[in-house]
Amino acid sequence: MINLSKIFKDDMPEQLKQKLPLLPLRDIVVFPHMVAPLFVGRTKSINALADAMNKDKNIFLASQKKVGIDNPRERDINSIGVFGKVLQLLKLPDGTVKALVEGKSRGRIKRFIQDNDFFSVDVDPVVETEIPVAEGVALSRAVIQSFEEYANLSKNISKELVGNISAISNPSQLADTVAAHFSFKIDDKQHLLETFSPGKRLSILLGLIKMEVDIFSMDKRIKSSVKEQMEKTQKSYYLNEQMRAIRKEMGAEEDPGAELKELEKHVKRKRMSKEAAAKARQELRKLKMMTPMSAEATVVRNYIEWMISLPWFDRSRVRNNLDEAEKILNEDHFGLEKPKERILEYLAVQTLVKKVRGPILCFVGPPGVGKTSLAKSVARATGRKFVRLSLGGVRDEAEIRGHRRTYIGAMSGKIIQSLKKIGVNNPVFCLDEVDKMSMDFRGDPSAALLEVLDPEQNFSFNDHYLDVDYDLTDILFITTANTLPDIPLPLQDRMEIIRLPGYTEFEKYHIAKDFLITKQIRMNGLEGKNIGFSKNSIYSIIRLYTREAGVRNLEREISSICRKIACKVVKNKDKNSFNITEKSLQKYLGPPRFRHGQVEEKDQIGIVTGLAWTQVGGELLCIETLIMPGKGELIMTGKLGDVMKESAQAAVSYVRSRADRLMIDNEFYKKYDIHIHVPEGAIPKDGPSAGISICTSIVSALTKRPVYRDIAMTGELTLRGRILTIGGLKEKILAAHRGGIKKVIIPKENEKDIKEIPSIILKQIDIVTADHMDDVLSYSLILNEGDTLFNKDDIPFEMMIPKSRKFDQETAII
Repeated sequence: MINLSKIFKDDMPEQLKQKLPLLPLRDIVVFPHMVAPLFVGRTKSINALADAMNKDKNIFLASQKKVGIDNPRERDINSIGVFGKVLQLLKLPDGTVKALVEGKSRGRIKRFIQDNDFFSVDVDPVVETEIPVAEGVALSRAVIQSFEEYANLSKNISKELVGNISAISNPSQLADTVAAHFSFKIDDKQHLLETFSPGKRLSILLGLIKMEVDIFSMDKRIKSSVKEQMEKTQKSYYLNEQMRAIRKEMGAEEDPGAELKELEKHVKRKRMSKEAAAKARQELRKLKMMTPMSAEATVVRNYIEWMISLPWFDRSRVRNNLDEAEKILNEDHFGLEKPKERILEYLAVQTLVKKVRGPILCFVGPPGVGKTSLAKSVARATGRKFVRLSLGGVRDEAEIRGHRRTYIGAMSGKIIQSLKKIGVNNPVFCLDEVDKMSMDFRGDPSAALLEVLDPEQNFSFNDHYLDVDYDLTDILFITTANTLPDIPLPLQDRMEIIRLPGYTEFEKYHIAKDFLITKQIRMNGLEGKNIGFSKNSIYSIIRLYTREAGVRNLEREISSICRKIACKVVKNKDKNSFNITEKSLQKYLGPPRFRHGQVEEKDQIGIVTGLAWTQVGGELLCIETLIMPGKGELIMTGKLGDVMKESAQAAVSYVRSRADRLMIDNEFYKKYDIHIHVPEGAIPKDGPSAGISICTSIVSALTKRPVYRDIAMTGELTLRGRILTIGGLKEKILAAHRGGIKKVIIPKENEKDIKEIPSIILKQIDIVTADHMDDVLSYSLILNEGDTLFNKDDIPFEMMIPKSRKFDQETAII
């Protein structure tokens, strides 16, 4: 073991154990074995040095706790310091003193002695603890190695100093000597001074040295990187200057200053909002200070060009003539009265109020009913320009709002791009397929549309690329969708929903006669030829070759006929007259693809025609029920959804509860299996509106009474027999009309929706309302003369309706 305390006790002069003058130090900590020059300017400090020189030159050196204190008190001075000796004292012309002092050993201030001229203190020497030899050697080697590593990085440490420090064998002296040559923080140096164990002191010093090495290495890397970047920039500038000189020699010199002046002229001339104009001027000033060929200059130039190319206040003149607008709308589209009425209302308000915010309309309907073409007609009727943006498959929020300019290749969103392309700020803007958007990790575009389609917010639409507000209130937004549930509810709330349910046969006939046939004759090069379609042929195409809510397939069939006629014209150029009749259709289109309607050929037991709503309009739904000997199992097939299965179970429960009234065997649910099937089993079916159809089918099978084949029905059934309201009534009635149905039973609560059905349909279909299942059974089941559906003991007289229609006696039990 190395006995450090003995070494220092024996070497310590007796004078060090007496009263000593105190020199408070600022910005420096003096270690033992350290010689340091000090510049002293405070009066008390100069007096302390003078007293030491007059005696034995011994002085006590201690650091202040806070550097900024000019007149420190006892509490402002650290109690641990070093015994020192003044080696040299030199007075300077400005009154300050330069002193050269040497640290001897650590000491602790015992007490301060009152003295007006300077601080005097009683000091006790500090006895250092012992350290194991092996630990001292290991720590000493590690410190010396780290010091050598630092010396290799730094140019301020000489090889001679490294050699002198490597020769020190005393761990305590090594730690103090090495610490004196580093510019550690004052607090770190004081901590080293106050650490009396040489082992701990060496460990702390080792950590501080390693940190300094890391900082020095990082600083060196940063400087090297900056130097490389500067060299690269200088190289780029040099090459650009060479290129400019070459272009000048070839006579193709382009003056960047002229380009900037032209850009500045456009910025001054362009009428923009105050915010946009200020932003454009700011970016222009930034561009003037950049090197023309730098990447950042290109980004800024593109941004300014975007700002001056947008139609901030450029408008197209809006036509407010209602009669002319109505004429244009009727020319382009047959029917669609409600959307046309809403457009005319907007134009009327526009006429009375000069500044009106554009409405946000949403056309919802099956494919092919003319949603997008109606938006085009609105633009033509109002004299506005038309722009269309398809949102199908869009899943990135930046498609709407744009990218921030921090990204490479950033650009504005589709809304701003479309306005720049169209050149005015008040077009008819069609957002097509708004229900086909999706979302992923890049954001939700439907959420970004909330601001665009909100009249209370879109006056300050903020595109991420532009980063300034843009006013969208003059735009007439029209969105289109096939299904309403696929549009988020907050987005639905911001739009005025207008439904386009589908066309009647009468409307399809007029659309084909007045528009589609003429269009296809022109597109297939048959203008000038005498081509005629008879009325019956057009109706036959609608009924036998298409089944849709819109007219797309109808147009395809007409186009197919025109193509075949074009082949005949090319082969036989002398023939110019073609007449398409009902009998000649199969020659052009082949055999009929559909049966006109899905009405059964005869009234049958257990077969009921229901009505369903789909995304492409209404459909007829055939429901079949068979009763088989068994154990009371309920079998449901046809790819039915959970809701539809529950409707079937509710229907069975209702029939069981009404078995006596319906004169059905009370034990039928134990003796027989009931199999309910809905054909076209590959197509999923769901919903509660088939409840009364399923119930009627079950009762028909159990009572062996047929159902009228030309009756269709729709309604949700409760366990008590009540019939609840359903949706999509207009689409379902149109489907019934297409299918040749003569009578439709609907819930009583849906009576209010009948006014939406075209009058020409109401003349051809008898719509019956019912609020209880007994009414439905009375209307739909066929009875023989004098036969009753319900038990006579409790059946009302008015329900004993005699039926004259005969039917084949068929059994429903297999």
